[in-house]
Amino acid sequence: MDLSLAASPSSFDLLLLNSHKFSLFQFKPHFSLKSKNPPTKSLFWRQNRPFRVRALNDDGFVLEDVPHLTDFLPHLPSYPNPLHHSHAYAIVKQTFVGPDDAVAQNIVVHKDSPRGVHFRRAGPREKVYFMPDEVRACIVTCGGLCPGINTVIREIVCGLNYMYGVDDVLGIMGGYRGFYSKNTINLTPKVVNDIHKRGGTFLCTSRGGHDANKIVDNIQDRRINQVYIIGGDGTQRGAALIYKEVEKRGLQVAVAGIPKTIDNDIADCCLIPESPFYLEGPGGLFEFIEQRIKENGHMVIVIAEGAGQEYVAQAMQAADERDASGNRLLLDVGLWLTQKVKDHFTKVKKMEINMKYIDPTYMIRAIPSNASDNIYCSLLAQSAVHGAMAGYTGFTVGPVNSRHAYIPIARVTEAQNTVKVTGRMWARLLASTNQPSFLNSNEMLPI
Repeated sequence: MDLSLAASPSSFDLLLLNSHKFSLFQFKPHFSLKSKNPPTKSLFWRQNRPFRVRALNDDGFVLEDVPHLTDFLPHLPSYPNPLHHSHAYAIVKQTFVGPDDAVAQNIVVHKDSPRGVHFRRAGPREKVYFMPDEVRACIVTCGGLCPGINTVIREIVCGLNYMYGVDDVLGIMGGYRGFYSKNTINLTPKVVNDIHKRGGTFLCTSRGGHDANKIVDNIQDRRINQVYIIGGDGTQRGAALIYKEVEKRGLQVAVAGIPKTIDNDIADCCLIPESPFYLEGPGGLFEFIEQRIKENGHMVIVIAEGAGQEYVAQAMQAADERDASGNRLLLDVGLWLTQKVKDHFTKVKKMEINMKYIDPTYMIRAIPSNASDNIYCSLLAQSAVHGAMAGYTGFTVGPVNSRHAYIPIARVTEAQNTVKVTGRMWARLLASTNQPSFLNSNEMLPI
């Protein structure tokens, strides 16, 4: 018999590279329009949320807007977009996104309900707020790896150069620390020509090292006026702090975020932190494993980051193993569960099993992106370039209902994505794996 356990990457991040698998925004707005006649073209700030919400008319249309450089630099001049003279865009009937174009958060609505939340549509604008020969842009990658990062780097460089005539682009090496360690590389289309064929990140990466004051000091010293930040939720929170410091200093610097994560979607038995599971007794994990092994002779268990932490916490407390400094040692849930399953079937059930534990994190993270992801990442990068050139800042780009939009960074970092175990997506997974929900036993530990 063969029993394999695989640790799945975290499912909380902001954006999945295989865009057809998951939608970025599929949750209810955290507010309601109590007034039947919201003020026309009013602008107000949400309490506890540092982004703008505009009620534009009386049918419940709400725009969650992103900051613009003219919010704190009101006399900033604008210029015609160089795409007016682009051969590539000459045959396009509608080259530019309209000023009132928006993307709806929810496609499915009730007939009599308000129109709901919308985001500003991504794409080129008729006016830009940077002269191409005055732009000095920089790109930085932070946090863990995932396929497609190099594609984003390449397309930002090529997009700035080919579409807007910008040829001064710096690569910040080694994550946020690279800003104040002055570790940079000049990026040109020739330098990044084939990096999309490689895994990892051409600019290297690191975790932590975020010091907004030092970073913005370096941005000022280097006369950088466009900052492109590629990273997950922690990185985007850092980007929001950089934008705030830029705004505080009144700098003409556009801060654009490109969020990234990885997706590992293996159908068999899947254990996630949002759905607690129990091991022993009727309907428990051990019973389900035994049934599957008898039917198929093998089984794959996918463990998402954070699943089963209540069991691991108890095991850590019981073992009380500590390092030389007296700190309690952390247990890996995958390794812990592997041992528990092995002990149960070999010692209790007296069954001969062959188990393999695999942590696939960097086998997945470090591979080159496929063709579909390259296209997707190219669109993300180009949307970020269009937004920064148009003077938007403090934003991140992403698909909302299959349309790219500019989203306030605070919106995408305010909460982690979680699986709704009462929703249809989880129900479809349970149906496809034929696993129980593990929610109906008195032996289940409380979360």
